Amino acid sequence: MKKLLFLCAIVASFAFIKSGNTITDKERSYAVKLLTDTENGVFTAVKGLSDAQLKFKPAPDRWSVEDCLKHIAITEQGLWAMTDAAIKAAANPEARADIKATDEQLVTNIEDRTNKIKTAPQLEPQNTPFKSATEALNSFKENREKLITYTKSTQDDLRNHVAALPFGKFDSYQMILFIAGHSNRHTQQIEEVKADPNFPKN
Repeated sequence: MKKLLFLCAIVASFAFIKSGNTITDKERSYAVKLLTDTENGVFTAVKGLSDAQLKFKPAPDRWSVEDCLKHIAITEQGLWAMTDAAIKAAANPEARADIKATDEQLVTNIEDRTNKIKTAPQLEPQNTPFKSATEALNSFKENREKLITYTKSTQDDLRNHVAALPFGKFDSYQMILFIAGHSNRHTQQIEEVKADPNFPKN
């Protein structure tokens, strides 16, 4: 009986330690809501748009709605690949000292379109594998739904697996927020295209 109680205590202790290394319920809820809201934002922004509207460019050097969708979809893939690699690598909690932004600052900064950032060539719309807005939307939806499902249930130690981007380091939880914020950043860009006075009426 004593051995059984001892084993139960060890299991309970291990469960407590593991739980302590996962994100909190509040963090999980926040991330899931942000991912869901920003996914809905993309689909709401492009609902009912014609092919002419999807392909319209306010200027030769500006992106169309379709371009934005291709960029959102390919970046979704790339950011998650980086995040997944960080999660699967050895934990590097010592790298947390290099993280400069809070969760809230990260989301605010990535969604702020007053700060223009030129994307990497491989993430430019013309360099993606998507042939149409529909292909890009399907990819985005598939990958976003997988990420939402993962975020709802993961017990991974997201805070102690840190990824390095060209402009800073972020823990894996923050990378999930980054993915959500990034799609919203370009949803705003889509709305800017739609607001152009020359945007096709249909």
